[in-house]
Amino acid sequence: MTSTKAEKQKKKSLDDATAQRWRDWLRQMLLIRRFEEKAGEAYSLGKIGGFCHLYIGQEAVAVGSIAALGAGDYITASYREHGHALARGMSSRSVMAELFGKADGCSAGKGGSMHLFDVSLGFLGGHGIVGGHIPLTTGMAFSAKYRGTDEVAVCYFGEAAVNNGAFHEALNMAALWKLPAIYICENNRYGMGTALERASAIYDISERACSYDMANEVVDGQDVLTVYQAMERAVTRARTEKHPTLLEIRTYRFMGHSMSDPIHGHYRTREEVEEHRKRDPLIVWGDRLKAEGLIDEDGIKAIDADVISEVEDAYQFADKAPDPEPGMLFTDVYAPVEDG
Repeated sequence: MTSTKAEKQKKKSLDDATAQRWRDWLRQMLLIRRFEEKAGEAYSLGKIGGFCHLYIGQEAVAVGSIAALGAGDYITASYREHGHALARGMSSRSVMAELFGKADGCSAGKGGSMHLFDVSLGFLGGHGIVGGHIPLTTGMAFSAKYRGTDEVAVCYFGEAAVNNGAFHEALNMAALWKLPAIYICENNRYGMGTALERASAIYDISERACSYDMANEVVDGQDVLTVYQAMERAVTRARTEKHPTLLEIRTYRFMGHSMSDPIHGHYRTREEVEEHRKRDPLIVWGDRLKAEGLIDEDGIKAIDADVISEVEDAYQFADKAPDPEPGMLFTDVYAPVEDG
């Protein structure tokens, strides 16, 4: 069979719904990329205070994995969570406003870049303490099992978190009690400026799951479809068998650890960064869609233009939004107590 015939056969086997979903994944990744670029610009202009950790280069991880979840599932993430929030369905306006510390932000301007939150979407926070949210996610999975639901709890963290005691305690408990939890290690090779091989006795983080007899996979984090398929397997395992999974998704951040960190020249070379840019997840997926005949270059440019417009709107919205009232400092400190 000629390659042309094989391609036509492949295209015909892809139903319309799947084809649209694949194009939507490209739009989501483009939205995250352009949003993060604008956030970096806003930070440089002093519009965003505190810390700001960009997700540029890792977009396929959030988009591919969250696409496999249901509306009732729970998500927690580390402080590099802008992409996850957008992939889960938070509006770019509410996320940008939160970065600006404005009242119209998803956390009412009191969380900022590292603490995005939307309970209606099951998005229960970015968390600033490295690894601190891993036990919380385990508790969410326990709650789902205790209540007899089919909900799944998902936790995103970087490779630096796996050397924390909380990681081991949480995974041991999840395996022992057979909880519907999925632990996603976004291994971008660097914990701040420390390379993985300088901080971990073993290179393959997925192998740590063997200590708890837990299912695990190593996943190519630059291919959104590969991430989605691995996540589907983990979700099925969690829903039907109530068994946890550790996914080591290998990816790479194209920016520094935070806005105060240089892209290269300090702990990694320009050549290393440029080599990884050859597998930019947007390029990898755009090329796949073009090869499948699902989009052309003009189509990609049209999506990008639409996304840029959305991000600019979010920026203007955030810039004009009001600051929180001073009295808001005293709200949300304690859980509300009902009378009687």
